[in-house]
Amino acid sequence: MEVLVLASGSSGNAAVVCSGETAILVDVGVSALQVRKRLESFGRSVADITSIVLTHEHSDHVRGLEVLLKRDPVPVWATRGTWSELQVSTASGGQLYSGRSRTIGSLKMTPVATSHDAREPVAFLFDDGSRRVGYCTDTGTFTGLLEQRLAGCDVLLVEANHDRDMLRNGPYPWDLKQRIASRLGHLGNHQTVDAVERLCSPSLKAVVGLHLSAENNTPGLVCDTLGGCVDPGIPVTSVPRTEMLRIVCEKDAVQIDRQPVPPSNRNRV
Repeated sequence: MEVLVLASGSSGNAAVVCSGETAILVDVGVSALQVRKRLESFGRSVADITSIVLTHEHSDHVRGLEVLLKRDPVPVWATRGTWSELQVSTASGGQLYSGRSRTIGSLKMTPVATSHDAREPVAFLFDDGSRRVGYCTDTGTFTGLLEQRLAGCDVLLVEANHDRDMLRNGPYPWDLKQRIASRLGHLGNHQTVDAVERLCSPSLKAVVGLHLSAENNTPGLVCDTLGGCVDPGIPVTSVPRTEMLRIVCEKDAVQIDRQPVPPSNRNRV
């Protein structure tokens, strides 16, 4: 199984989970052009995408969806709540339900309800029959349901949005700080540590921090904090908004490579 993190953070989120000929795009939070360019950086294209699944309707997760579908009518799957907030049409795909698995090609995908200020947000568990990948972002608390559904993952991609002290003392207005730190906001590093500790198992081979705040967190803080709660041989990393990540999960090991995001070509003179 392979995971390509194309974008992560409040400026946009997108990832691809691949197994054999199946490639599922999780969220389209950057422009359609950037999705194409970032896929090309990994030797792939939108033509490879089997389906799109959405975690929720916020713009940093669906910004490029409408334009992408106009050129490439890929099947889209989302919860009823997410669909109710979208102004896009698709010829195929359908509705997702938390806890109800759906098989797409060689991947079994299970949506899991999260705690966020969206209509019906979900995380995802992907299973190809021999490896399991958990993808959990945009949740204010790591619930018992998430712990139950994401148990036994080989690779865990989980939100590590903010450092508690940096958020408290940072430049954001008070109401935004309260939203981020609430049960309907985003996981802080201290909460992500708790989540990883609860999900540690003999299967776990890598941990990746997602959705880092550029103002209230740093990649070094995430890695230092999470690295202390897993065995020394398990790689721990994070994805700032300026980088992309390729994770290859093999039988007994995980290979992780990173590269910079391609330039946007805006404001060039």
